[in-house]
Amino acid sequence: MNPVDADEGTPVSVKIRERLLAARKRFNANDNIADFVEPGELELLLDEVEEKMKGVLSSLVIDTERDHNTDQTARRVAKLYVNEVFRGRYVSAPAITEFPNAEHLNELMIVGPITVRSACSHHLCPVIGQIWIGVLPNEHTNVIGLSKYARLAEWIMGRPQIQEEAVVQLADLIQQKTQPDGLAIVMEATHFCMGWRGVKDMNSKMINSVMRGSFLKDPNLRREFLSLIPGKG
Repeated sequence: MNPVDADEGTPVSVKIRERLLAARKRFNANDNIADFVEPGELELLLDEVEEKMKGVLSSLVIDTERDHNTDQTARRVAKLYVNEVFRGRYVSAPAITEFPNAEHLNELMIVGPITVRSACSHHLCPVIGQIWIGVLPNEHTNVIGLSKYARLAEWIMGRPQIQEEAVVQLADLIQQKTQPDGLAIVMEATHFCMGWRGVKDMNSKMINSVMRGSFLKDPNLRREFLSLIPGKG
């Protein structure tokens, strides 16, 4: 068999995985693997996931051939995962224009609430909540537009996530791009793996935070930030 023909018969997921393994790169649920996905492969991955989902539905004994409600479900679910809920795994970070802090701003700035949507990596159930970001800039801090914080949060959360890890990933990304004196992030979210299954409790929420730099060292700054978040002060 011609090596090229053999390669054409290889599932695209296998090709991507082989590149990751060759580069010794991790590909956990909440990792971004965009650097290892070549142009045109996302559409092929979409087709592959659709075929696998047809198998899942078949194993659940759902007659997708005669049930008009589910005859396109496999394709819908594939689009949901590849193009929407897990998109943050397969595409590069959004382009963010950074500007010098020409006015030497050094006062507390808070962005939020930013509505975020993700899926828990344990059951792939929805995680929906809000994020507040506190930034204490300095004269060397790069400044980015308010909407850009939401784009970065969406990119990080667009993967199967664990909330505690998600806020750390977001904090690392913002710190890398802006280099502030202080950074604080608070996230509050409802985990549908509790409300949809398990204890079936829709009222419980998880709240966690990350404090960096001045927010970690200065309790007064930390209190000011929390006091300005509705219901958290």
